[in-house]
Amino acid sequence: MLQAVIFDFDGVVADSEALHYEALNTIFKRFGVDIPKEEHWATYLGYTDLENIEAVNQDYDMGLDDAAIQQQIAEKKVIFDELARTDAVIIDGVAEFIGVLVENNVRIAICSGALRSDIDLMLEEAEFKEAFEIIVTADDVTHGKPDPEGYRLALEKLNTLTNTQIQPAECIVIEDSHWGLEAAAAAGMNPIAVTNSYPADQLDGKACKIVNRLDELTMDDLRQICS
Repeated sequence: MLQAVIFDFDGVVADSEALHYEALNTIFKRFGVDIPKEEHWATYLGYTDLENIEAVNQDYDMGLDDAAIQQQIAEKKVIFDELARTDAVIIDGVAEFIGVLVENNVRIAICSGALRSDIDLMLEEAEFKEAFEIIVTADDVTHGKPDPEGYRLALEKLNTLTNTQIQPAECIVIEDSHWGLEAAAAAGMNPIAVTNSYPADQLDGKACKIVNRLDELTMDDLRQICS
């Protein structure tokens, strides 16, 4: 039985993946490293800021110590916030889909590798921001996707909030990357892919269903997947 839908954020709710790439690459270029967009999407897109900078630091031998990595995370956030205030937009079809979930009393949460402050910034003007009962971010977990920690924590928080016993199999997860789809499956949930960041052929086999826009999904679709 369908009980909850848990959303990834970047590339699912907000068209912000390109902003994260631009902000990160601005940081890397200061150290003489220029990550091609194709490489970022293929290798680093599913990472948290910490995991991304640590990986590039290692892959490109940038020589940053832990303190320097933390400094770059802070500087990336400043750059990202400036971009998000002017460029970030809610993806078409998201508001309509969330409206259907609210009308049908489906529990709604976010599980994202972004920082909570980034999400709050991009949701400031969204008419549906209060629909999300729980928001789990990179600030809340030790391991990012494809580890299932975030999705398990989101469900735990939903259950704790209202003293319920929703099971993983009663949850739909909306994701845009194979990292997220793998995390949802590892948590025992039902992943649906949206083709905002990757084409369908790169997500096939990892999702219960693939759509181009979230408002293509119906309640019948969700209930059937969870049945």
